Amino acid sequence: MTDLEIPLSKRTKAYRFFEMLPAVLSYGMLILLVVLSLIEPLYAGIYLLLLIITVLVKATGIATHTIQGRNRMDAAQSVDWHARLKQLENPAASYKKAQQADSSEFGFEAHNENLQIIAADPDSYPKPSSLYNAVIIAAYNEAYEVLEPTIQSVIDTTYDKDHLILVLAYEERGGEDIHNTAQRLHKKFAQHLKAFHLVRHPANLPDEVVGKGGNITYAGYFLKDWIKERGIAYKDVIITTLDSDNRPHATYFDYVTYEYIVHEDRKHLSYQPISLFMNNIWDAPAPMRVVATGNSFWNIISSMRPHTLRNFASHSQPMDALVEMNFWSTRTIVEDGHQYWRSYFHFDGDYSVTPIYVPIYQDAVLSDTYRRTLMAQFIQLRRWAYGASDIPYVATRILTRRRTVPLGAGLSRLFRLIDGHVTLASISILVAIGGWVPLLINADASQSLPAHMLPEVISLVQQVAMIGLFITVFLGFKMLPPRPARYKRHRSVFMLLQWCLMPVTAIAYSAASAFNAQTHLFLGKYLDKFDVTEKATHETVARARAEKAVRASELKK
Repeated sequence: MTDLEIPLSKRTKAYRFFEMLPAVLSYGMLILLVVLSLIEPLYAGIYLLLLIITVLVKATGIATHTIQGRNRMDAAQSVDWHARLKQLENPAASYKKAQQADSSEFGFEAHNENLQIIAADPDSYPKPSSLYNAVIIAAYNEAYEVLEPTIQSVIDTTYDKDHLILVLAYEERGGEDIHNTAQRLHKKFAQHLKAFHLVRHPANLPDEVVGKGGNITYAGYFLKDWIKERGIAYKDVIITTLDSDNRPHATYFDYVTYEYIVHEDRKHLSYQPISLFMNNIWDAPAPMRVVATGNSFWNIISSMRPHTLRNFASHSQPMDALVEMNFWSTRTIVEDGHQYWRSYFHFDGDYSVTPIYVPIYQDAVLSDTYRRTLMAQFIQLRRWAYGASDIPYVATRILTRRRTVPLGAGLSRLFRLIDGHVTLASISILVAIGGWVPLLINADASQSLPAHMLPEVISLVQQVAMIGLFITVFLGFKMLPPRPARYKRHRSVFMLLQWCLMPVTAIAYSAASAFNAQTHLFLGKYLDKFDVTEKATHETVARARAEKAVRASELKK
């Protein structure tokens, strides 16, 4: 069996080389511009223009996929997935009825084809009534106001509640407050589900970094035993992991179960919804709204590129596959993205991610003060950027004679992984200020016509790129939830003006967090603690501010 574990202590020389590689490349792209500018400004201009042309080509694809993805998401949300799932119970009869129907509904023809295929060989496909969905909600020390809407959203889904199992996996290190919150939630919701379990993850277990992976894996082992005791086959259970602020679309579990049934290679698949950071978008500060909306659109774009799709945040995977892999990694703070690679190598390359074109709604970053919110946003993005730690994990399993995956496919995945992290760190800086570098550091550049033209060319490119920004702004407004009554109409104007901050957030947050994460890897100063993003709501922020005001008043007395 392939070793799926990340080294916790000493790394091999090859592993350390690939840990250092993303920082070397990211810093190297900036240093190369400076060196070329000193040698010959024309060379710097050519280098920068080649990068910008690459960015423009990618931007064109991004704009197209943004529009297509948004349209597909809208179409998928309008489908009655519960009804489609029920039709798979008796596919032959359902297919006969479907022949008499005429519909332009999303995926209608594919659904009819699925009914026909399953009816021809029903023993190869599980029936909906034999399947269960188990949901693991990971919590640390979040308030009741954060967790209650999440659990309520699970219960409000259209999926059969007699086949829905919920596990609230919370941390012992979260203290007694989260324990009491868990008990309160169990008392309110347990009767609405087939089962509602509370699983308290002990602190300081061996071979674990402080992170979400250990928590949900501990809950996974609990579920494994519980399911076995009831005689339920592992292959008949689909596991979905949610963060404490995640609220699935009403049809999510029906949709996932449908896709699980219609794919014969179901054990080798995971199912990825579209994460939209929209729960509290009206309450978050402007910089966080820009970051949240940008990340939401990136997830929409990713759903349109299944060959490059990776696990992110909340996703679903069959229980039998998870049992074989010992669930998730307990040695990384980015267990979601890393789960793709664990699965890829476990199944010797025969693994892929199936997009689910309905959203799971998440919170934009919000804390009880503006300063803490700004810091929390950086920490969250740095944790995501620490996915660069997968580069050595992947490279050392592909660039070896003992590899278990196809070389060509593995190398293409490795290249995309490296390119994504290096681009995240360096491109926004190069595009924003790179055109001025030759003029600023080389006195001879003042005599070079190409060097003088470079800022103008880049300005023109940036104007072209504004088309993509306009698309983002327009679709972003369409995605917004209704404006809360506590905000007046001028709040909508701020939602438009906030996009002036995009260049700032791209550099101060996205690029800076990527460089920070890669520098940690370069120096061997590993991030071995999951810095939980503070989860706050309008109510908890108001309460915290009121308590602070009371304390201040008491001190004055």
